[in-house]
Amino acid sequence: MAKYINPFYKTKKWLRKREVIFRRDDYECKQTKRYGPSKLAETVHHIYPLSEYPELALVNWNLISLTNKQHGRMHDRTNNNITALGKEWQERVRPQFEEYYRLKEEKENV
Repeated sequence: MAKYINPFYKTKKWLRKREVIFRRDDYECKQTKRYGPSKLAETVHHIYPLSEYPELALVNWNLISLTNKQHGRMHDRTNNNITALGKEWQERVRPQFEEYYRLKEEKENV
């Protein structure tokens, strides 16, 4: 059975943003760099998943460059649940997440 790929990942907007994030991160995996020599990044990961937070799809602070191996450690590929490591990254960007939604709510209440 073929793996489903969200059409979003083929859009020009995503491909441009992906390149911006790779450049921002010097094409290095942010997870491996935390603990030793960095490795070449192969993918850009949504810290808060696209499926649950589509409004964060192109938000820089929600995106990190990773190797495929590290990307596989961020969420369980069998059920797509966020792993403990993925939750650690969510906690790291929690202030930006909360600020984003605080500002969004303010805009809606104006």
